[in-house]
Amino acid sequence: MPNPSDIYTKPRLEMVEQQLVRRGIRDERVLAAMRRIPRHAFVDEALCFKAYEDYPLPIGEKQTISQPFMVAVMTEMLELKGNEKILEIGTGCGYQTAVLSLVAAQVYSIERIGPLLFKARKTLEALGIHNVALTVGDGTLGWKDFAPYDAILVAAGGPEVPKPLLEQLAIGGRIIIPIGGETGQVLKRVMRTPYGFEETASTPCTFVKLVGQYGWQENGNIG
Repeated sequence: MPNPSDIYTKPRLEMVEQQLVRRGIRDERVLAAMRRIPRHAFVDEALCFKAYEDYPLPIGEKQTISQPFMVAVMTEMLELKGNEKILEIGTGCGYQTAVLSLVAAQVYSIERIGPLLFKARKTLEALGIHNVALTVGDGTLGWKDFAPYDAILVAAGGPEVPKPLLEQLAIGGRIIIPIGGETGQVLKRVMRTPYGFEETASTPCTFVKLVGQYGWQENGNIG
């Protein structure tokens, strides 16, 4: 439960009610996780007073912590029950990772920028979150060592779903990923069935670029 003596408890609970519940988030496990995880712990101290507002914030290295509503939407779209093994692409500051850690059994998360991963690991450890494994690498290649995954969440926008991620998804599993151009995407949900993949589109969004072999290159070309 949130600590009532924490000065950020009230704005965090208000964030959940005003930004999530009122906008249609219904998964009680997702809502409970976001009531519990202190978003302010994942941003620089100078930005803590903005941590529960309804927009992304810079976290360094030209990256951002996602808007709370988008974190909730993507997590809810995974339809997690609690016993799943999750792959996250784009650890960033670790906020989405922390939310996933409360709604799944195990989280494997990849970040291509080493300093961000180092900071995320320190924050997660400080919060006592231990069911996560982190590594630096090209997220578009996935993390084959622990595949297959019940669900994959990609926190960066790509031109298409990376083929290795499709290959590492379990039968009955699902990928949530922003697909589109460099400046705007649409959330897509890809289900793996015994007969192939089924894709549905959802919410318009804007994420940082998914950079890697099966994503965007640093120069803006497609990998």
